[in-house]
Amino acid sequence: MVDHSKEAVTGLESSDKLQRNLHNRHIQLIAIGGAIGTGLFMGSGKTISLAGPSIIFVYMIIGFMLFFVMRAMGEILLSNLEYKSFSDFAADLLGPWAGYFTGWTYWFCWVVTGVADVVAISAYFQLWLPDFSVWMSALLCVAVFLSLNIATVKLFGEMEFWFAIIKIVAIVALIAVGIALAAMHFPSPAGGTAALSNIWQHGGMFPKGLSGFFAGFQIAVFAFVGIELVGTTAAEAHDPHKVLPRAINAIPIRVITFYVLALMAIMAVTPWDSIVPDRSPFVEMFLLTGLPAAASVVNFVVLTSAASSANSGIFSTSRMLYGLAEQGVAHRRFGLLSKRAVPTTGLLFSCFCLLAGVALIYLIPNVMMVFTLVTTVSAILFMFVWTIILCSYLAYRKKHPERHQASRFKMPLGILMCWVCMAFFLFVLILLTLQPDTRQALLATPLWFVMLAIGWTLRRRKTLRG
Repeated sequence: MVDHSKEAVTGLESSDKLQRNLHNRHIQLIAIGGAIGTGLFMGSGKTISLAGPSIIFVYMIIGFMLFFVMRAMGEILLSNLEYKSFSDFAADLLGPWAGYFTGWTYWFCWVVTGVADVVAISAYFQLWLPDFSVWMSALLCVAVFLSLNIATVKLFGEMEFWFAIIKIVAIVALIAVGIALAAMHFPSPAGGTAALSNIWQHGGMFPKGLSGFFAGFQIAVFAFVGIELVGTTAAEAHDPHKVLPRAINAIPIRVITFYVLALMAIMAVTPWDSIVPDRSPFVEMFLLTGLPAAASVVNFVVLTSAASSANSGIFSTSRMLYGLAEQGVAHRRFGLLSKRAVPTTGLLFSCFCLLAGVALIYLIPNVMMVFTLVTTVSAILFMFVWTIILCSYLAYRKKHPERHQASRFKMPLGILMCWVCMAFFLFVLILLTLQPDTRQALLATPLWFVMLAIGWTLRRRKTLRG
Protein backbone atom coordinates (compact mmCIF):
# COMPACT_ATOMS: atom_id res chain seq x y z
CA MET A 1 0.00 0.00 0.00
CA VAL A 2 1.40 3.40 -1.00
CA ASP A 3 1.61 5.95 1.78
CA HIS A 4 0.20 9.27 0.46
CA SER A 5 0.60 11.17 3.74
CA LYS A 6 4.03 12.35 2.58
CA GLU A 7 2.40 14.70 0.05
CA ALA A 8 1.12 16.89 2.86
CA VAL A 9 4.43 16.89 4.71
CA THR A 10 6.90 17.58 1.89
CA GLY A 11 6.11 21.29 1.64
CA LEU A 12 4.49 23.54 -0.96
CA GLU A 13 7.54 24.08 -3.16
CA SER A 14 8.78 20.52 -3.04
CA SER A 15 7.89 17.83 -5.52
CA ASP A 16 6.27 14.59 -4.39
CA LYS A 17 7.74 12.78 -7.41
CA LEU A 18 11.28 12.23 -8.67
CA GLN A 19 12.04 14.70 -11.47
CA ARG A 20 13.18 13.75 -14.99
CA ASN A 21 16.31 15.92 -14.83
CA LEU A 22 18.85 13.47 -16.28
CA HIS A 23 19.53 13.90 -20.01
CA ASN A 24 20.96 11.53 -22.61
CA ARG A 25 24.60 12.45 -21.95
CA HIS A 26 24.10 11.93 -18.18
CA ILE A 27 22.50 8.48 -18.63
CA GLN A 28 25.10 7.34 -21.20
CA LEU A 29 27.99 8.33 -18.95
CA ILE A 30 26.32 6.94 -15.79
CA ALA A 31 25.95 3.64 -17.68
CA ILE A 32 29.66 3.73 -18.64
CA GLY A 33 30.65 4.77 -15.12
CA GLY A 34 28.60 1.90 -13.75
CA ALA A 35 30.32 -0.57 -16.09
CA ILE A 36 33.83 0.62 -15.14
CA GLY A 37 34.12 0.21 -11.40
CA THR A 38 36.60 -0.36 -8.63
CA GLY A 39 36.66 -4.07 -9.50
CA LEU A 40 38.53 -3.27 -12.72
CA PHE A 41 40.94 -0.72 -11.27
CA MET A 42 41.59 -2.24 -7.84
CA GLY A 43 40.62 -5.90 -8.27
CA SER A 44 42.20 -6.71 -11.66
CA GLY A 45 45.63 -7.23 -10.01
CA LYS A 46 44.22 -10.08 -7.97
CA THR A 47 42.18 -11.56 -10.86
CA ILE A 48 45.25 -11.51 -13.18
CA SER A 49 47.39 -13.24 -10.52
CA LEU A 50 44.66 -15.91 -10.04
CA ALA A 51 43.79 -16.61 -13.68
CA GLY A 52 46.65 -15.24 -15.79
CA PRO A 53 45.77 -14.16 -19.36
CA SER A 54 42.60 -16.31 -19.29
CA ILE A 55 41.07 -13.46 -17.25
CA ILE A 56 40.32 -11.81 -20.64
CA PHE A 57 37.84 -14.63 -21.41
CA VAL A 58 36.34 -14.35 -17.90
CA TYR A 59 35.44 -10.67 -18.47
CA MET A 60 34.05 -11.41 -21.95
CA ILE A 61 31.81 -14.24 -20.66
CA ILE A 62 30.43 -12.16 -17.77
CA GLY A 63 29.90 -9.15 -20.07
CA PHE A 64 28.02 -11.36 -22.56
CA MET A 65 25.68 -12.74 -19.86
CA LEU A 66 24.98 -9.35 -18.29
CA PHE A 67 24.11 -7.84 -21.66
CA PHE A 68 21.05 -10.14 -21.73
CA VAL A 69 20.12 -9.27 -18.12
CA MET A 70 20.19 -5.57 -19.10
CA ARG A 71 18.09 -6.23 -22.23
CA ALA A 72 15.49 -8.02 -20.06
CA MET A 73 15.46 -5.08 -17.64
CA GLY A 74 15.23 -2.56 -20.51
CA GLU A 75 12.25 -4.29 -22.12
CA ILE A 76 10.30 -4.43 -18.84
CA LEU A 77 11.07 -0.79 -17.85
CA LEU A 78 10.00 0.51 -21.26
CA SER A 79 6.82 -1.61 -21.26
CA ASN A 80 5.44 0.53 -18.41
CA LEU A 81 6.96 3.92 -17.56
CA GLU A 82 5.27 3.81 -14.15
CA TYR A 83 8.06 1.43 -13.10
CA LYS A 84 10.71 3.53 -11.37
CA SER A 85 13.23 0.69 -10.96
CA PHE A 86 13.49 -3.11 -10.95
CA SER A 87 12.19 -3.18 -7.35
CA ASP A 88 8.90 -1.78 -8.72
CA PHE A 89 8.50 -4.27 -11.55
CA ALA A 90 9.58 -7.18 -9.30
CA ALA A 91 6.79 -6.23 -6.86
CA ASP A 92 4.26 -5.94 -9.69
CA LEU A 93 5.22 -9.06 -11.65
CA LEU A 94 6.34 -11.49 -8.92
CA GLY A 95 4.50 -10.16 -5.86
CA PRO A 96 5.12 -7.69 -2.99
CA TRP A 97 7.70 -10.03 -1.37
CA ALA A 98 9.91 -9.76 -4.48
CA GLY A 99 9.80 -5.95 -4.38
CA TYR A 100 10.71 -6.05 -0.69
CA PHE A 101 13.57 -8.54 -1.09
CA THR A 102 14.93 -6.91 -4.27
CA GLY A 103 14.71 -3.34 -3.03
CA TRP A 104 16.34 -3.99 0.33
CA THR A 105 18.97 -6.34 -1.16
CA TYR A 106 19.86 -3.79 -3.82
CA TRP A 107 20.12 -1.12 -1.15
CA PHE A 108 22.42 -3.41 0.88
CA CYS A 109 24.41 -4.27 -2.29
CA TRP A 110 25.30 -0.64 -2.80
CA VAL A 111 26.07 -0.04 0.86
CA VAL A 112 28.48 -3.02 0.73
CA THR A 113 29.90 -1.80 -2.62
CA GLY A 114 30.23 1.69 -1.18
CA VAL A 115 32.22 0.18 1.71
CA ALA A 116 34.51 -1.54 -0.87
CA ASP A 117 34.93 1.78 -2.71
CA VAL A 118 35.72 3.65 0.49
CA VAL A 119 38.30 0.92 1.30
CA ALA A 120 39.81 1.32 -2.19
CA ILE A 121 39.92 5.14 -2.00
CA SER A 122 41.69 4.93 1.35
CA ALA A 123 44.28 2.58 -0.24
CA TYR A 124 44.84 5.00 -3.17
CA PHE A 125 45.37 7.89 -0.74
CA GLN A 126 48.30 5.98 0.75
CA LEU A 127 50.40 6.56 -2.40
CA TRP A 128 50.41 10.32 -1.73
CA LEU A 129 49.89 10.47 2.03
CA PRO A 130 51.41 7.30 3.53
CA ASP A 131 51.30 8.77 7.07
CA PHE A 132 47.66 9.90 6.84
CA SER A 133 45.30 7.65 8.81
CA VAL A 134 43.46 5.23 6.48
CA TRP A 135 40.19 5.39 8.42
CA MET A 136 40.31 9.21 8.50
CA SER A 137 40.49 9.35 4.68
CA ALA A 138 37.51 6.94 4.60
CA LEU A 139 35.53 9.26 6.89
CA LEU A 140 36.39 12.24 4.68
CA CYS A 141 35.08 10.36 1.59
CA VAL A 142 31.67 9.71 3.16
CA ALA A 143 31.28 13.41 4.06
CA VAL A 144 32.16 14.53 0.49
CA PHE A 145 29.72 12.06 -1.13
CA LEU A 146 26.89 13.14 1.15
CA SER A 147 27.34 16.82 0.25
CA LEU A 148 27.52 16.01 -3.51
CA ASN A 149 24.27 14.02 -3.48
CA ILE A 150 22.23 16.22 -1.17
CA ALA A 151 22.22 19.23 -3.54
CA THR A 152 20.26 18.29 -6.72
CA VAL A 153 19.78 15.38 -9.10
CA LYS A 154 21.27 17.49 -11.89
CA LEU A 155 24.46 18.11 -9.88
CA PHE A 156 24.76 14.34 -9.35
CA GLY A 157 24.34 13.85 -13.12
CA GLU A 158 27.03 16.46 -13.88
CA MET A 159 29.47 14.97 -11.35
CA GLU A 160 29.00 11.46 -12.76
CA PHE A 161 29.39 12.82 -16.30
CA TRP A 162 32.83 14.27 -15.49
CA PHE A 163 33.89 11.33 -13.32
CA ALA A 164 33.10 8.98 -16.21
CA ILE A 165 34.93 11.23 -18.73
CA ILE A 166 38.08 11.01 -16.54
CA LYS A 167 37.77 7.19 -16.44
CA ILE A 168 37.29 6.89 -20.21
CA VAL A 169 40.21 9.20 -21.05
CA ALA A 170 42.42 7.30 -18.58
CA ILE A 171 41.61 3.85 -19.95
CA VAL A 172 42.00 4.97 -23.57
CA ALA A 173 45.35 6.59 -22.59
CA LEU A 174 46.42 3.41 -20.78
CA ILE A 175 45.62 1.29 -23.85
CA ALA A 176 47.48 3.75 -26.12
CA VAL A 177 50.55 3.83 -23.79
CA GLY A 178 50.51 0.01 -23.57
CA ILE A 179 50.47 -0.31 -27.38
CA ALA A 180 53.28 2.28 -27.71
CA LEU A 181 55.47 0.58 -25.06
CA ALA A 182 54.91 -2.85 -26.65
CA ALA A 183 55.76 -1.45 -30.12
CA MET A 184 58.98 0.14 -28.73
CA HIS A 185 59.89 -3.07 -26.80
CA PHE A 186 60.29 -0.83 -23.75
CA PRO A 187 62.61 -2.38 -21.12
CA SER A 188 60.87 -3.04 -17.79
CA PRO A 189 62.60 -2.80 -14.37
CA ALA A 190 60.93 -6.15 -13.62
CA GLY A 191 63.12 -7.70 -16.34
CA GLY A 192 62.47 -8.34 -20.02
CA THR A 193 60.76 -5.98 -22.45
CA ALA A 194 57.19 -4.93 -23.21
CA ALA A 195 55.70 -6.99 -26.08
CA LEU A 196 52.33 -8.34 -27.11
CA SER A 197 53.79 -11.86 -26.83
CA ASN A 198 54.09 -11.34 -23.02
CA ILE A 199 50.36 -12.16 -22.88
CA TRP A 200 50.77 -15.79 -23.99
CA GLN A 201 54.51 -16.53 -23.53
CA HIS A 202 54.44 -17.00 -19.73
CA GLY A 203 52.70 -20.36 -19.57
CA GLY A 204 50.12 -19.84 -22.34
CA MET A 205 46.61 -18.38 -22.09
CA PHE A 206 45.64 -20.80 -19.27
CA PRO A 207 48.84 -20.94 -17.15
CA LYS A 208 46.95 -21.96 -14.00
CA GLY A 209 44.63 -24.38 -15.76
CA LEU A 210 40.86 -24.46 -15.36
CA SER A 211 41.02 -23.94 -11.59
CA GLY A 212 42.84 -20.62 -12.09
CA PHE A 213 40.40 -19.62 -14.83
CA PHE A 214 37.43 -20.37 -12.55
CA ALA A 215 39.03 -18.54 -9.59
CA GLY A 216 39.07 -15.33 -11.64
CA PHE A 217 35.26 -15.08 -11.72
CA GLN A 218 34.73 -13.76 -8.17
CA ILE A 219 36.31 -10.29 -8.37
CA ALA A 220 35.56 -10.16 -12.12
CA VAL A 221 31.82 -10.37 -11.33
CA PHE A 222 32.28 -7.56 -8.83
CA ALA A 223 33.89 -5.44 -11.57
CA PHE A 224 30.49 -5.39 -13.33
CA VAL A 225 28.33 -4.36 -10.38
CA GLY A 226 26.64 -1.09 -11.22
CA ILE A 227 26.02 -2.11 -14.82
CA GLU A 228 22.29 -2.08 -13.94
CA LEU A 229 22.49 1.51 -12.64
CA VAL A 230 20.94 2.64 -15.89
CA GLY A 231 17.75 0.96 -14.61
CA THR A 232 17.58 3.01 -11.41
CA THR A 233 18.07 6.24 -13.38
CA ALA A 234 15.06 5.40 -15.60
CA ALA A 235 12.67 7.36 -13.35
CA GLU A 236 14.79 10.48 -13.77
CA ALA A 237 15.67 10.07 -17.47
CA HIS A 238 14.43 12.83 -19.77
CA ASP A 239 13.50 10.54 -22.69
CA PRO A 240 13.68 6.89 -21.52
CA HIS A 241 12.47 5.34 -24.84
CA LYS A 242 15.44 6.86 -26.65
CA VAL A 243 18.06 6.89 -23.89
CA LEU A 244 17.73 3.42 -22.28
CA PRO A 245 18.09 1.29 -25.46
CA ARG A 246 21.13 3.31 -26.54
CA ALA A 247 22.85 2.89 -23.15
CA ILE A 248 22.08 -0.86 -22.91
CA ASN A 249 23.09 -1.73 -26.49
CA ALA A 250 26.51 -0.13 -26.02
CA ILE A 251 27.42 -2.57 -23.18
CA PRO A 252 29.27 -5.19 -25.36
CA ILE A 253 31.47 -2.49 -27.00
CA ARG A 254 32.28 -1.04 -23.58
CA VAL A 255 33.24 -4.44 -22.16
CA ILE A 256 35.64 -5.12 -25.04
CA THR A 257 37.14 -1.61 -24.97
CA PHE A 258 37.41 -0.97 -21.26
CA TYR A 259 38.07 -4.44 -19.88
CA VAL A 260 39.63 -6.65 -22.53
CA LEU A 261 41.90 -4.08 -24.23
CA ALA A 262 42.96 -2.49 -20.89
CA LEU A 263 43.93 -5.88 -19.41
CA MET A 264 45.76 -6.87 -22.61
CA ALA A 265 47.72 -3.58 -22.47
CA ILE A 266 48.70 -4.24 -18.83
CA MET A 267 49.81 -7.84 -19.49
CA ALA A 268 51.72 -6.84 -22.64
CA VAL A 269 53.79 -4.30 -20.67
CA THR A 270 54.09 -6.33 -17.43
CA PRO A 271 54.02 -10.14 -17.73
CA TRP A 272 51.08 -11.46 -15.69
CA ASP A 273 53.36 -13.32 -13.25
CA SER A 274 55.12 -10.04 -12.31
CA ILE A 275 51.88 -8.24 -11.35
CA VAL A 276 51.46 -7.56 -7.62
CA PRO A 277 48.00 -8.93 -6.62
CA ASP A 278 47.26 -6.48 -3.78
CA ARG A 279 47.92 -3.29 -5.74
CA SER A 280 46.22 -1.62 -8.69
CA PRO A 281 47.98 -2.85 -11.88
CA PHE A 282 47.01 0.44 -13.55
CA VAL A 283 49.27 2.37 -11.16
CA GLU A 284 51.90 -0.39 -11.07
CA MET A 285 52.23 -0.42 -14.86
CA PHE A 286 53.43 3.18 -14.88
CA LEU A 287 55.70 2.61 -11.87
CA LEU A 288 57.33 -0.34 -13.66
CA THR A 289 57.95 1.76 -16.76
CA GLY A 290 59.80 4.27 -14.60
CA LEU A 291 57.19 7.04 -14.94
CA PRO A 292 56.31 7.92 -11.33
CA ALA A 293 54.64 11.24 -12.31
CA ALA A 294 52.31 9.32 -14.64
CA ALA A 295 51.66 6.83 -11.81
CA SER A 296 50.42 9.73 -9.67
CA VAL A 297 48.08 10.81 -12.46
CA VAL A 298 46.76 7.24 -12.82
CA ASN A 299 46.36 7.04 -9.03
CA PHE A 300 44.19 10.17 -9.23
CA VAL A 301 42.14 8.53 -12.00
CA VAL A 302 41.56 5.27 -10.11
CA LEU A 303 40.67 7.32 -7.04
CA THR A 304 38.06 9.30 -8.99
CA SER A 305 36.79 6.00 -10.41
CA ALA A 306 36.19 4.59 -6.94
CA ALA A 307 34.65 7.93 -5.93
CA SER A 308 32.35 7.75 -8.96
CA SER A 309 31.25 4.22 -8.06
CA ALA A 310 30.55 5.19 -4.43
CA ASN A 311 28.76 8.36 -5.57
CA SER A 312 26.52 6.31 -7.92
CA GLY A 313 25.88 3.84 -5.13
CA ILE A 314 24.70 6.52 -2.70
CA PHE A 315 22.42 7.94 -5.42
CA SER A 316 21.05 4.46 -6.09
CA THR A 317 20.44 3.48 -2.45
CA SER A 318 18.53 6.67 -1.68
CA ARG A 319 16.27 6.12 -4.75
CA MET A 320 15.71 2.48 -3.81
CA LEU A 321 14.66 3.48 -0.26
CA TYR A 322 12.30 6.05 -1.83
CA GLY A 323 10.78 3.30 -4.00
CA LEU A 324 10.41 0.97 -0.99
CA ALA A 325 8.64 3.72 0.97
CA GLU A 326 6.31 4.23 -2.04
CA GLN A 327 5.49 0.50 -1.97
CA GLY A 328 4.85 0.74 1.78
CA VAL A 329 7.64 -1.70 2.74
CA ALA A 330 10.04 0.89 4.21
CA HIS A 331 9.48 3.70 6.71
CA ARG A 332 7.42 6.52 5.17
CA ARG A 333 10.15 9.06 6.03
CA PHE A 334 12.26 7.52 3.23
CA GLY A 335 9.49 8.64 0.85
CA LEU A 336 9.91 12.33 1.71
CA LEU A 337 11.59 14.56 -0.86
CA SER A 338 13.42 17.84 -0.25
CA LYS A 339 12.48 21.05 -2.12
CA ARG A 340 15.00 20.02 -4.77
CA ALA A 341 13.27 16.62 -5.23
CA VAL A 342 16.08 14.72 -3.46
CA PRO A 343 15.22 11.85 -1.01
CA THR A 344 17.35 13.35 1.81
CA THR A 345 16.40 10.88 4.59
CA GLY A 346 17.46 7.93 2.44
CA LEU A 347 20.74 9.69 1.61
CA LEU A 348 21.57 10.34 5.26
CA PHE A 349 20.72 6.76 6.26
CA SER A 350 22.83 5.23 3.44
CA CYS A 351 25.82 7.47 4.29
CA PHE A 352 25.50 6.51 7.95
CA CYS A 353 25.68 2.82 6.93
CA LEU A 354 28.79 3.55 4.81
CA LEU A 355 30.58 4.36 8.05
CA ALA A 356 30.80 0.56 8.46
CA GLY A 357 33.61 0.80 5.89
CA VAL A 358 35.48 3.18 8.17
CA ALA A 359 35.02 0.75 11.08
CA LEU A 360 36.19 -2.23 8.97
CA ILE A 361 39.41 -0.48 7.92
CA TYR A 362 40.00 0.51 11.53
CA LEU A 363 39.53 -3.11 12.72
CA ILE A 364 41.27 -4.90 9.79
CA PRO A 365 44.18 -2.81 8.48
CA ASN A 366 44.79 -5.27 5.57
CA VAL A 367 43.03 -3.42 2.73
CA MET A 368 43.03 -6.31 0.21
CA MET A 369 41.57 -8.75 2.76
CA VAL A 370 38.70 -6.35 3.55
CA PHE A 371 38.25 -5.64 -0.19
CA THR A 372 37.98 -9.36 -1.12
CA LEU A 373 35.54 -10.12 1.70
CA VAL A 374 33.31 -7.13 0.95
CA THR A 375 33.38 -7.59 -2.85
CA THR A 376 32.39 -11.26 -2.59
CA VAL A 377 29.34 -10.42 -0.46
CA SER A 378 28.47 -7.67 -2.93
CA ALA A 379 28.88 -9.98 -5.99
CA ILE A 380 26.59 -12.65 -4.42
CA LEU A 381 23.88 -10.09 -3.60
CA PHE A 382 24.09 -8.48 -7.06
CA MET A 383 23.67 -11.92 -8.66
CA PHE A 384 20.49 -12.33 -6.59
CA VAL A 385 19.20 -8.97 -7.93
CA TRP A 386 20.11 -9.90 -11.54
CA THR A 387 18.30 -13.26 -11.08
CA ILE A 388 15.18 -11.44 -9.82
CA ILE A 389 15.29 -9.25 -12.96
CA LEU A 390 15.36 -12.43 -15.10
CA CYS A 391 12.52 -14.06 -13.09
CA SER A 392 10.51 -10.83 -13.49
CA TYR A 393 11.09 -11.04 -17.26
CA LEU A 394 9.75 -14.63 -17.35
CA ALA A 395 6.65 -13.50 -15.37
CA TYR A 396 6.23 -10.46 -17.68
CA ARG A 397 6.26 -12.70 -20.78
CA LYS A 398 3.62 -14.94 -19.19
CA LYS A 399 1.36 -12.18 -17.79
CA HIS A 400 1.69 -9.53 -20.51
CA PRO A 401 2.27 -11.18 -23.91
CA GLU A 402 0.59 -8.17 -25.59
CA ARG A 403 3.19 -5.79 -24.06
CA HIS A 404 5.99 -8.03 -25.34
CA GLN A 405 4.46 -8.04 -28.84
CA ALA A 406 4.16 -4.25 -28.82
CA SER A 407 7.72 -3.73 -27.49
CA ARG A 408 10.22 -1.98 -29.77
CA PHE A 409 13.10 -3.15 -27.55
CA LYS A 410 12.61 -6.92 -27.29
CA MET A 411 15.19 -9.03 -25.46
CA PRO A 412 16.96 -11.33 -27.99
CA LEU A 413 16.32 -15.07 -27.35
CA GLY A 414 14.28 -13.90 -24.34
CA ILE A 415 13.14 -16.99 -22.41
CA LEU A 416 16.09 -19.20 -23.41
CA MET A 417 18.73 -16.62 -22.38
CA CYS A 418 16.98 -16.06 -19.02
CA TRP A 419 17.59 -19.71 -18.13
CA VAL A 420 21.16 -19.67 -19.54
CA CYS A 421 22.04 -16.58 -17.44
CA MET A 422 20.51 -18.04 -14.27
CA ALA A 423 22.47 -21.29 -14.78
CA PHE A 424 25.61 -19.16 -15.19
CA PHE A 425 24.99 -17.33 -11.87
CA LEU A 426 24.51 -20.70 -10.13
CA PHE A 427 27.83 -21.86 -11.66
CA VAL A 428 29.59 -18.72 -10.28
CA LEU A 429 28.13 -19.40 -6.79
CA ILE A 430 29.59 -22.93 -6.91
CA LEU A 431 32.98 -21.44 -7.92
CA LEU A 432 32.93 -19.20 -4.83
CA THR A 433 33.22 -22.31 -2.63
CA LEU A 434 36.68 -23.11 -4.09
CA GLN A 435 38.69 -20.27 -2.45
CA PRO A 436 38.81 -19.97 1.38
CA ASP A 437 38.33 -16.15 1.46
CA THR A 438 35.34 -16.19 -0.93
CA ARG A 439 33.88 -19.24 0.87
CA GLN A 440 33.72 -17.28 4.16
CA ALA A 441 31.75 -14.48 2.49
CA LEU A 442 29.45 -17.02 0.78
CA LEU A 443 28.66 -18.64 4.14
CA ALA A 444 27.97 -15.25 5.77
CA THR A 445 25.62 -13.92 3.05
CA PRO A 446 22.53 -16.10 3.87
CA LEU A 447 22.30 -14.20 7.19
CA TRP A 448 21.10 -11.17 5.19
CA PHE A 449 18.24 -13.17 3.64
CA VAL A 450 17.29 -14.61 7.05
CA MET A 451 17.05 -11.04 8.41
CA LEU A 452 14.95 -10.00 5.39
CA ALA A 453 12.61 -12.98 5.82
CA ILE A 454 12.07 -12.08 9.50
CA GLY A 455 11.44 -8.43 8.53
CA TRP A 456 8.95 -9.46 5.83
CA THR A 457 7.07 -11.84 8.20
CA LEU A 458 6.77 -9.14 10.88
CA ARG A 459 5.58 -6.58 8.32
CA ARG A 460 2.97 -9.00 6.94
CA ARG A 461 1.63 -9.70 10.43
CA LYS A 462 1.43 -5.97 11.16
CA THR A 463 -0.44 -5.37 7.87
CA LEU A 464 -2.88 -8.23 8.54
CA ARG A 465 -3.53 -6.93 12.09
CA GLY A 466 -4.01 -3.38 10.74
